[in-house]
Amino acid sequence: MIGLVVVSHSDKAAEGICDIAAQMGGGNARIEAAGGDGDGGVGTNANRIEEALETADDGDGVVVLVDLGSAVMNTELAMEMTDTEAVIADAPILEGALEAAVESTSSKATLDSVVESAEGAREYRKLN
Repeated sequence: MIGLVVVSHSDKAAEGICDIAAQMGGGNARIEAAGGDGDGGVGTNANRIEEALETADDGDGVVVLVDLGSAVMNTELAMEMTDTEAVIADAPILEGALEAAVESTSSKATLDSVVESAEGAREYRKLN
């Protein structure tokens, strides 16, 4: 199964997004939070992200959802620090995580299909 990692500057935000996405994904999604700087503050931490990548991976790879600039930078660094095959989705973090969680539970899911589902969330309209 394709794993998911949510990287946010806020540990609470990452945990909350994971909770929502896991429930929407039927509870079977492999999803890990990597929020905060590791010291209880706001920020991101490559070591925390690396750990989440390795925990989320069961051998099929991991799709990462990120919030802001340094989340991308630290995720790219974490990806260099591990052998886990991972891809960052260019998607809104909450909506993308929801779509990725649903797709990742499909027996036919691939890294590409999960990224595509997450990135499709960029088109969501909240008002008509």
